[in-house]
Amino acid sequence: MTYLDDAGRRLISEAVTEAESATSGEIVTVLADRSDGYTDVALLWAAGAAFTAMSVFAAIPQPFLDVWDAAFGGWDHEWTTGELASMVIALGLIKFLVVLLVQQWEPLKFALIPGPTKTIRVHNQAVRQFKVGADRRTTGRTGVMIYLSMAEHRAEIVADESIAAIVPAEVWGEAMGDMLALIRKGRFAEGLAVGIRDVGFVLAEHFPRGENDINELPDHLIEV
Repeated sequence: MTYLDDAGRRLISEAVTEAESATSGEIVTVLADRSDGYTDVALLWAAGAAFTAMSVFAAIPQPFLDVWDAAFGGWDHEWTTGELASMVIALGLIKFLVVLLVQQWEPLKFALIPGPTKTIRVHNQAVRQFKVGADRRTTGRTGVMIYLSMAEHRAEIVADESIAAIVPAEVWGEAMGDMLALIRKGRFAEGLAVGIRDVGFVLAEHFPRGENDINELPDHLIEV
């Protein structure tokens, strides 16, 4: 899915260029559609629903059996142990498949994912993206990545070792707050640009630009 047009991408690139004009730090921006497929979470919901249905049937089977008898002729039936076991298994399998199928609808799937799980997955993916795209790729190890994951509505700011040793993680809170205030309104490009500006201010304070500083990381938005 495309979230930005060319004008938005250009706004972000210009914001990175401007922010880096006063610092030796390097800012990388990444916009991800999602940070994980969450297949394991969907399977857990399906398995939980199946187990619940099977447990309810095992505890109070008669209402289910009455419905079955009514649907197929209305005659009472003497159920054998094997038939009951088969019905329990069939009920669990049907429930599993139905719950797994309805989770193909993305809004429901992401609504069922616990918030802490989203936060952890987004953080882990941001760190992975940072290691690939910015970690140890600058001379002074002064790279910062702003990572935005759209499906989870989460963002992360990940800094290289030299920056993390000086700048506490709490300092990025203002940049995160300013950025998300606009992003929540659907102004993704403007939000990222504001976050870039705030990160640039922090970097300029601790890592001012040197005379021979060169641009070591791309200024354009990376979309994954």
